[in-house]
Amino acid sequence: MLAMPESFSRTQALYEKVRRVIPPADWALFADDVEAIQRLKRERNAVILAHNYQTPEIFHGVADIVGDSLALAREAMKAEADVIVLAGVYFMAETAKLLNPGKTVLIPDTGAGCSLADSIRPEDVRLMRAAHPGVPVVAYVNTTAAVKAEVDICCTSGNAKKVVESLGVPKVIMLPDQYLAKNVAAETNVEIIAWAGQCEVHERFTAADVRELREAHPGVTVLVHPECPPEVVAEADFAGSTAAMADYVGDKRPPRVVLLTECSMSDNIAVKYPDLDFVRPCNLCPHMKKITLSNIRRALEDNLTPVEIDPEMAARARTSVERMLAL
Repeated sequence: MLAMPESFSRTQALYEKVRRVIPPADWALFADDVEAIQRLKRERNAVILAHNYQTPEIFHGVADIVGDSLALAREAMKAEADVIVLAGVYFMAETAKLLNPGKTVLIPDTGAGCSLADSIRPEDVRLMRAAHPGVPVVAYVNTTAAVKAEVDICCTSGNAKKVVESLGVPKVIMLPDQYLAKNVAAETNVEIIAWAGQCEVHERFTAADVRELREAHPGVTVLVHPECPPEVVAEADFAGSTAAMADYVGDKRPPRVVLLTECSMSDNIAVKYPDLDFVRPCNLCPHMKKITLSNIRRALEDNLTPVEIDPEMAARARTSVERMLAL
């Protein structure tokens, strides 16, 4: 029998929450870091914000605030800690810094990027404005601070339709996710000019995948993210942000459910609903998975790596985020 470290017993209460999704042998490897991170948070007056795509040992083991990008943006403004550690990708850490300019915001791995954020640059936004004079620009939060500084307002997958319609205009530019833009366009009378970006996780799902899932798992409820192609959304029972998907599971309690999104999402929700059957075909986000317990611990021990944003750029980017939050 594997000898468990002493930290295993000291973190037993945390492990009880995740024992259905994390084997004891794996928790034995995590326990030292979990215990150290909990201690370091107290010593540094730090808080950990974790996106829904983080693995369960992070999401349930060390995170203080969890949720989708909108929830993390909102909660970042309320954080009373001196240090914010963002367990997510770089644009999320930038957003936390925009909303908390006087606090230290750490990203455990600066290589935790995003295919959507990488698909567009500030000069691309300026070219779009030149091509469509007077048309307001809505940027998905999955963009860099430099891009946010060039737009009128931000949105998330959960509030995109509301943001688009709040502008009171017949036409908007929406970037960078072409599939989110197309899915919103199907729900509104506002004409949407889209940028040709996409999420490398969600673009790989197909309508055929949904049909095959229904055939293999009769009666399954299919939930998808609006970053998926429109034909996938059309085949699903529900499309929404990660927070909306979690709410749907809690409200509707489908006996068998599949979430077509990043792999860790089902694991994290399954912890809360042990009586439901989660079918788990998914796509892995290589960027989210660059965040680990060990580099969260190192971030707190060695102050790695502080997010810094040019003050003038930050002021303009902050405005576009605050306009979204004001809704």
